[in-house]
Amino acid sequence: MAPSERGGQLGYCLGARLEAHRTPPADVDVIRSLMMRFSAEDLLSALLEATPRPTYEAPRDARGLYGLVDHHGHLRYIGLTSSAAETLYKRIHRRHRTGSENTSHYFSAMYNTGRMWRDREDALTKADGDIAKALRNEFVVDHCRAVWLPLPDTADIARLEAEVLALAPDHAIAWNRRRMQAYDEPVDLVDVTLRRLGWGAHELAAIERQRLRFLTAKAGPVANPSPRSAPIRQTRVTPFPKGPFRFFALDVETANNDRGSICQIGVACVRPDNSIETWMTYVDPQVDRWVFTSLHGISARTVRGAPTFAEVLPVLRDALNGATVYQHSGFDRSAVSAACGNGGLPIPQWDWRDSVQVARAAWPELRGNGGHGLASLKQHLGLVFDHHDAGEDARAAAEVVLRAEGVQPVRAQVLVQAGMAPTADEEDFDLIEDASDIVIAAAPEPKVAQIPLDPISHRDAGHHIGTAEITQGNIDNNHIYLRSFFEKFPADAIGGSNRASAAQREIAVDWGGGAVVMTDLDGQKKFFRKRGWIREFFDRNGVRAGDTVSVQEIGSYSYRVVLQRHT
Repeated sequence: MAPSERGGQLGYCLGARLEAHRTPPADVDVIRSLMMRFSAEDLLSALLEATPRPTYEAPRDARGLYGLVDHHGHLRYIGLTSSAAETLYKRIHRRHRTGSENTSHYFSAMYNTGRMWRDREDALTKADGDIAKALRNEFVVDHCRAVWLPLPDTADIARLEAEVLALAPDHAIAWNRRRMQAYDEPVDLVDVTLRRLGWGAHELAAIERQRLRFLTAKAGPVANPSPRSAPIRQTRVTPFPKGPFRFFALDVETANNDRGSICQIGVACVRPDNSIETWMTYVDPQVDRWVFTSLHGISARTVRGAPTFAEVLPVLRDALNGATVYQHSGFDRSAVSAACGNGGLPIPQWDWRDSVQVARAAWPELRGNGGHGLASLKQHLGLVFDHHDAGEDARAAAEVVLRAEGVQPVRAQVLVQAGMAPTADEEDFDLIEDASDIVIAAAPEPKVAQIPLDPISHRDAGHHIGTAEITQGNIDNNHIYLRSFFEKFPADAIGGSNRASAAQREIAVDWGGGAVVMTDLDGQKKFFRKRGWIREFFDRNGVRAGDTVSVQEIGSYSYRVVLQRHT
């Protein structure tokens, strides 16, 4: 059979099964379009973009690929049906949800905690343990979800799974091979499930005994062992310096191309007398893939015993709350956001500023003559630091701001007070800006926007680039079509049709919400790839079909979306 014929047959089979199982229309469109090629990239994209659904809705007569979604709404595991006799329903709803805790049944393993905990090998506590397990099974039904891609029986599902796993971001396969520890008990959600079940005193007493046994076992020498041997973690994070401080500069290093794989964090703390005290910690990103070790010298051995990002974040959140935090480009802010997303943590709302913008204002002669990355500024300003060390780079960024204040304090202050979104240009990824590192093509140097201090006039200063009429389909599916003016966006911020082929550069979108959105653009569908914010934008503004949205350019790689009411 020719490849095109085979692809058509596979697409037809999948489409028919999706119709039979009432897959939501948006998911049908996504999966139908990818099945003509059956590529791992598109299969992964479909899993990442599919709408999570209750486990009991999984198809009872189909095999294929699937993903497990935790109680935070994050995809954490990607797997396959391992035999012809095992359907998606049996694997997801029966095995993962109700199976034993110490095998590859991941819902059971990850929620074997608190009042839902049991030791299946302990015959003396079997009665209480069975009640705890029954609670866990119901908790998964109430608060966890799954996604799935039914595939024809003729497909090489094992090969496709291996290819998808090789491409998957770390956060989407955090459960695979037990890369995460079991969750702490989500107490409030467990209480919701208990209210639904309406259990009496006997069952409630049993699960309370299990909770106490869990705490005892967790503290004991043989408590809740992980199948993978792991070093004893040092949970005490290095104490943060005591202020007062005028501002901070933050830098991170990552293990691989996943921005959330932070392996080192450095913070330069600038005192009122302009002296700098640097704080640094290694971070265990809990990943198997290390790509940048040759660049920064950090490896899995380096971070052995270091705290996780979830352990470091509370220290940073307390220290930087309400303060000005500089980053040298937009990478560090996006890395912190990605790490929070990987761990299901709230993203800190720090007052981020960009020291690249400050450097551009102070030393415009470097445009086209080395640029404003740290390596170039090191040579131009005579800075002394070891590049690609988070503590050293953070201190260098702080020194850049201090030097710029002495050169052109007024202009630098205008730029940073305006709160410009970080620009995604050739200086965003200073991991690869050195001549000795990977060479990338430099984009033309964007002009620095002259933005007034008045925030109200700043919001009126955008340059209109196009208008999009909102349809009911846009409202139902959370997107805004940009087709009529798509060519006005920067070409290097336009990616392919799925997340696996996203552009390396992103634009900043100010939509009037609490935080600016960083996203690239889908070059095939011609809309913003990240769409979670659009639902809130529609709801907040009461958008109706026929209304229009104005898109304004407010700076290099920075845009604003404004509703224009239809009358």
